[in-house]
Amino acid sequence: MSKTSHKLFDLRAKWLFLFVIILLFSGCKEKQENSVKEPVLKISPDNEGIIVPDGFGVMKVADSLGAPRHIAVNSNGGVYLKLRKPIDGEGIIYLEDQDGDGIADSKKGFADYGGTGIYLDNNYLYASSDEEIFRYKLNAEGEVTDTNSPDTLVTKLVSYRTHATKSFTMDGDGNIYVNIGAYSNACQETDRTLGSPGVMPCAILDSAGGIWQFRSDKFKQSYGEGKRYATGLRNVVGLDWNNQLNKLVVTQHGRDQLNTLYPDLYDTETSAKLPAETMYIINEGDDAGWPYIYYDQFQNKKILSPEYGGDGKKTAGENAIDPITTFPAHMAPNALLFYTGDMFPEEYKNGAFIAFHGSWNRAPEKQKGFLVAFVPFNDGKPSGEWQIFADGFAGIEEVSSPSEANHRPTGLAQGPDGSLYVSDDAGGTLFRIVYNKK
Repeated sequence: MSKTSHKLFDLRAKWLFLFVIILLFSGCKEKQENSVKEPVLKISPDNEGIIVPDGFGVMKVADSLGAPRHIAVNSNGGVYLKLRKPIDGEGIIYLEDQDGDGIADSKKGFADYGGTGIYLDNNYLYASSDEEIFRYKLNAEGEVTDTNSPDTLVTKLVSYRTHATKSFTMDGDGNIYVNIGAYSNACQETDRTLGSPGVMPCAILDSAGGIWQFRSDKFKQSYGEGKRYATGLRNVVGLDWNNQLNKLVVTQHGRDQLNTLYPDLYDTETSAKLPAETMYIINEGDDAGWPYIYYDQFQNKKILSPEYGGDGKKTAGENAIDPITTFPAHMAPNALLFYTGDMFPEEYKNGAFIAFHGSWNRAPEKQKGFLVAFVPFNDGKPSGEWQIFADGFAGIEEVSSPSEANHRPTGLAQGPDGSLYVSDDAGGTLFRIVYNKK
């Protein structure tokens, strides 16, 4: 063999040796990478006592949070919670799960005001007090960096002790839809008083008892700058924008105390079962009829309120809109969420989840609610009866008083993975419901 051939052979041997070393190194690295396990969600063995359909699991993300109301989740899974009352000057809590097990291990707070409403878009966090709506700039990670200087978008809204919270949602086109709850049960001359007649016309409706629309790009708007989008809504704590319909959908708290105020017309059992809690599709200019009517889900009719001459049978409200679905009385629908995620089975896609806070005024009947319900939708309309999705929040079978309930669902949010978050303002807990696709 010539010297040249020897040199070529040695060179080829060296390259072959180097190639083998690279292959071995790559294999070891790949094996090492494959041995790194993905974070496993710490689903509770007993689902935290919550009853959910087969295939679903529940975990407790955090507790001891005070009274969290509505919630919002950013694209990284960070959770913002609005507290009804601030704790140590912090009315918004931000939770992060840094190791991916589903349990919050980082907690920060800001905003020295209480309230209910909170909302996220790609650029801002929005939050409400009982009189105002604020806007905070987000960074690329979906976090608020300047917590001390929010923009004030809406101000000087009516706020009395009754139905004071300002729930809101947005439509993607820069419009904010704000619930301004009626500061009355049924617009009596003397509220919640036996035999007191209803005010005609109800003066409350000039500044409350409806939905007002404002812009997200204007500062310090009030009634003059906004417009009354819909009226005749007693108190709408749950509201969401339905993207299939491109319309606002709301859930209303129905009136109370038919038997207490009109014992000659309604017995205690009837009063516990009437009127329905209602869900409406809202168009601009709609009137749902409060306080002049209520909806009787057994007669499937709009009934004239006794404060205005009704007897439980007389119908009225011919120009008022009808609900698209109804629920049992007094269960208090406190949050509405249209599910658009991919984690849950297909039958949940585009359907509505409702968080029911639970009743207080069904005595001597047992209280009801304290659950998350689901309404299937097709093409933006209900396609079936409502069903219980998650139950057992109360922790006891029969609830005589809401103070007995361990948990009272009040907020809903969808995570970036499609999981469902549920807040509870009785136990101060944040739950997360996931679906195991295996």
